[in-house]
Amino acid sequence: MAPRRVVQLSLEQPTHAVCVVGVEMVVDVHSDVPKGAKTFGAAGSPGVEVSVLYDPQRVTRPSGKTRWPLDASVDVVVSVDTASKDLDDLTVRVSYFGEHESRALGHATLYLTGVDVSLDVDTDRTGTVRRSRGDKKTWRWGPEGYGAILLVNCDRDSHTSMRPDLASRQLASMADLQDMSPMVLSCNGPDELFDSHKLVLSVPLSDSKRVGVFCSRGGNFLSDYKQVLGPRQLSYKVERQPGEQEVRFYVEGLAFPDADFLGLVSLSVSLVDTGTLPEAPLFTDTVVFRVAPWIMTPSTQPPLDLYVCSVLDDHGSNEKFLDDMSYLALKADCKLIICPWFENRNDRWIQDEMEFGYIEAPHKSFPVVFDSPRERGLKDFPYKKILGPDFGYVTRKSLFSGPSSLDSFGNLDVSPPVTVGGQHYPLGRILVGSSFPEASGRRMAKVVLNFLFAQRVQAPVELYSDWLSVGHVDEFLSFVPTSDKKGFRLLLASPSACLKLFQEKREEGHGEAAQFDGLDNVIKRSINEMLADRTLQSDNLYAQKCIDRNREVLKRELGLTERDIIDLPQLFTQKDSYAEAFFPDMVNMVVLGRYLGIPKPYGPIIDGRCCLEEKVRSLLEPLGLRCIFIDDYLSYHKMMGEIHCGTNVRRQPFPFKWWHMVP
Repeated sequence: MAPRRVVQLSLEQPTHAVCVVGVEMVVDVHSDVPKGAKTFGAAGSPGVEVSVLYDPQRVTRPSGKTRWPLDASVDVVVSVDTASKDLDDLTVRVSYFGEHESRALGHATLYLTGVDVSLDVDTDRTGTVRRSRGDKKTWRWGPEGYGAILLVNCDRDSHTSMRPDLASRQLASMADLQDMSPMVLSCNGPDELFDSHKLVLSVPLSDSKRVGVFCSRGGNFLSDYKQVLGPRQLSYKVERQPGEQEVRFYVEGLAFPDADFLGLVSLSVSLVDTGTLPEAPLFTDTVVFRVAPWIMTPSTQPPLDLYVCSVLDDHGSNEKFLDDMSYLALKADCKLIICPWFENRNDRWIQDEMEFGYIEAPHKSFPVVFDSPRERGLKDFPYKKILGPDFGYVTRKSLFSGPSSLDSFGNLDVSPPVTVGGQHYPLGRILVGSSFPEASGRRMAKVVLNFLFAQRVQAPVELYSDWLSVGHVDEFLSFVPTSDKKGFRLLLASPSACLKLFQEKREEGHGEAAQFDGLDNVIKRSINEMLADRTLQSDNLYAQKCIDRNREVLKRELGLTERDIIDLPQLFTQKDSYAEAFFPDMVNMVVLGRYLGIPKPYGPIIDGRCCLEEKVRSLLEPLGLRCIFIDDYLSYHKMMGEIHCGTNVRRQPFPFKWWHMVP
């Protein structure tokens, strides 16, 4: 609690003071005392609360007439409950008495002017600003928590600017106000008081580059709103109009939480007496905001938009693949968005370029695309084509080194909501691929990892993906939704499940059935040949060990059991000490609700059906999922990617409000 302001009294002349509604002020009754005075009494006019604070160990509360001993352990505290209509319209009178005299030896008069000053934000997280006299300086998580929330104004509402709204000190449009959090300054009191007092809004230097404040003068034109606080302005003298009791402000976030920013910013208003040298603040009210984190959505959330690239290269166009995606989007009732080849410059790996997420406050939510550090043909697409009204943009790029393959966002995923050892993660946990923990190797850029960890609400988990040539987590895992209590299954690529399936088919007399049957200009490999290939066996023993290591981490960090995991048959081959998918990697699928777009594996044909497809159907379709196998062999697989790598999905946000969790 801030120390109470002290006002000294005088026997010679009245004292004048300003008292803020609801704020206690100490009246010094000890400094100017009549000779012989031993006791005193204090009374206030209507509207003034007068109370006496004392140490009961040293002072006995008087009975009868309220005369208190002039003891150092006795303080008089006053407060007012409403703003004054005129200057000095409230009074406190202190009378001093001798040991036994009933007649006062002297009097001191304090004239008070009550002023109502309060800075208020949406502390209750209801979407509206309400007056609060509670703790506005503290921000607390949880369903019973409190504290205001700020959105990073990272969309682009302006039709004339190419930059996000936060890059401008001008209001982009009237719609831009919806991306900001309202803040109200109450300032009720006699107009004459503000001839000698001023209200100053301020932001700490450390927060000034992370927050912008616009003052509203109540009009419907952009010129009625001006930025008064921000990176180049730390304070603002409030331009209060005569009779004005409220001044409205709009606050925008300028930066996401990061390694050097916990996400909390504060703003203060001070009532300053301009008649003193130096000018003295009489009262300060402070509010705290937390900047909303960027939140990823897992593949179990319903799809809204399916993104895919149109390409034209030496193999021809991917028109058939686009047709298959169109069919899939139609079945899943989501919108298909095709990035044309002249915008992607024949870069088909749209999953690697960006990740969709969202930000949310009680009054507003909008999607935000996270642009990866990857610098390929699609590098301009998120900024130039996705950033727009109510669609934000954020990126992190290393200043010290170029991106590695692990910086692509096929190496970034997030689990569905999970509970681990009593700790609930209602927004899931972010998953990123990294190098072997005990060895050097490729890792995701530190600036990206720092950003992900700083969001706090999806506590990241690092997995081992550096054993793969491309090195992405989507090469060995995926999540699919289910309608049971668990709500999802983790799918893992499994060499051992594949070899076991092939052994079963050989024992059933199908050893001559061949992998890649149905593909032209591709060497066929019979089941017998694959099972006899010691190099292939060795490669997949190693791949299985790497996946098993991740399996244990995922079980531990996501609170999973074996019942929550489904092994999809898959084989890998080693090239230059790194693994690649031997046939199209089925776990690298696109999940659109219950419809799964799965790479067609071209497995051995048995009784007219691909045994790999049949195995996957038997594992997933009993869960209510629909498996649609799509040929991506030439257009994606041969280029070391699959369907998930070549697609991207914007999904519905979680219904759960992130501020209700306790990270």
